[in-house]
Amino acid sequence: MQKTLVRLTAALIASTMLVGAANAETIRWARASDALTLDPHSQNQGVTHTFAHHIYETLLDRDSDGNLQPRLATEWFVKDGDPTVWVFKLREGVKFHNGADFTAEDVVFSFNRARSDGSNLKQLHAEVADVTAIDDHTVEVQMIGPSPLYPNNITNTFVMDKDWSEEHKLQDVQDFAAGESNYAVLNTNGTGPYVLKSREVDVQSVLTAFEGHWADAPAVTEIVYLPITDAATRVAALLSGDVDLVQDVPVQDIERLRNSAGFKIETGPENRFIYFGYRFGEEPLKSSNITDSNPINNSLVREAMELALDRDAIKQIVMRGNSIPTGIPNPPFVNGWTAELDAYPAPDLEKAKALLAEAGYPDGFSITLDTPNNRYVNDEAISTALVGMLGQIGVKVTLASRPVAEHSPLVINNQSDFYLLGWGVPTFDSAYVFNDLVHTKTDKHGTYNGGLYSNPELDEKIIALGTETDLDARNASIAEIWEVVKADRVLLPIHNQVLSYAMRDGMTLPVHPEDQPRLTTVTFE
Repeated sequence: MQKTLVRLTAALIASTMLVGAANAETIRWARASDALTLDPHSQNQGVTHTFAHHIYETLLDRDSDGNLQPRLATEWFVKDGDPTVWVFKLREGVKFHNGADFTAEDVVFSFNRARSDGSNLKQLHAEVADVTAIDDHTVEVQMIGPSPLYPNNITNTFVMDKDWSEEHKLQDVQDFAAGESNYAVLNTNGTGPYVLKSREVDVQSVLTAFEGHWADAPAVTEIVYLPITDAATRVAALLSGDVDLVQDVPVQDIERLRNSAGFKIETGPENRFIYFGYRFGEEPLKSSNITDSNPINNSLVREAMELALDRDAIKQIVMRGNSIPTGIPNPPFVNGWTAELDAYPAPDLEKAKALLAEAGYPDGFSITLDTPNNRYVNDEAISTALVGMLGQIGVKVTLASRPVAEHSPLVINNQSDFYLLGWGVPTFDSAYVFNDLVHTKTDKHGTYNGGLYSNPELDEKIIALGTETDLDARNASIAEIWEVVKADRVLLPIHNQVLSYAMRDGMTLPVHPEDQPRLTTVTFE
């Protein structure tokens, strides 16, 4: 805590100097964690994408209702006479921050980089066969078959400058999980509305408005981004006037801030679910006292764990009403969600104990639960609540809490027996959940399948979704997959997240459904 305050003080002193040098258009923006990296294809992670959207741009974007919008592409359509090719017409007159022209060759380079083996985004381009520049402002994407929903997959695929990237040997994507680095981790050259002026990881980053940007100049001309892990310190910084905007508002402070003169709260649902994942397979768990089997691999145990989970209590006590409990890892924003799937069982501790006994664990078992402590709303507190709930049925849980920068590699590298994670769905389609969290882990799918669940029959159905052109048949297949996922309890969903942004009076930043607010949308009274 002391270390945090010292670092924050230093950062705020610096930001105060910056404010003095600039004007009221500077926004000091605090949230719980920093971007994991600035290499735009290294991590498929919300905080990282949110920061990147200010520096880099994508061909398509989404508005606050989830509709696709033009960005670097002004038109997109299936090629006449060939349903396996998507055509993207690019915006003309766009410049990179170093003054270079944006052309189709930059898109080809970036898409190929994003779908390369080292990219954390490759599963979004799994149906891509080839990417070709037709002329300076036209790109064709050849798919392995008709892929009617492919444009939904590219709203977080950022475009890099090909020449700049090759100059700095950035053909390969940073291997974040292995602890590797490259020039793009700390240096940027995008076409976005802001230019990176300085960066000190986990302390402060400064962005300034890009005067050569193609869109109208934003009202916010300078951003001072301040990761402040400690929730109380984050709120105190807002109340004292040291920051202007807090994105990750602790739920216990929402009403206090709402009722404090000089501040306002913007609230809204997020297209993100929070869930527990666990290890499948016959191999014993590394963290359990059961050394001859994996208790979680037994479906009775997974059912018992769900019956011990009291989602409504988490909403009322841990989240203070600021969550939407769910029985399916799929938010209502997403194609494939139904009220029937969303239903969840009431807690039943006696039945849960009986199921554990029937599974061969009458005395329960021990296990370690890994949780982030600075990524999702009250993430560590949610995990702490589950420790108590599972303890009531004899499952003894040791909680291991870490910052998301340390937690995320555990999940990606399948090193956790039991973990909390959140998952947003930027494609607004169930296939995104299936591809990353349900499909067997391969070189193109199952990137965040931390528990190594595997069902070859489901895998075939998931792959088929990528090229199914009959949307009614596709939706029927999605429903079939969800029935199996829910029955197998592949994941243990808790709730859909509700977001609150706190800010000083006089400015407005609406809640973004993907928790990716753009400071270009800030307005001042």
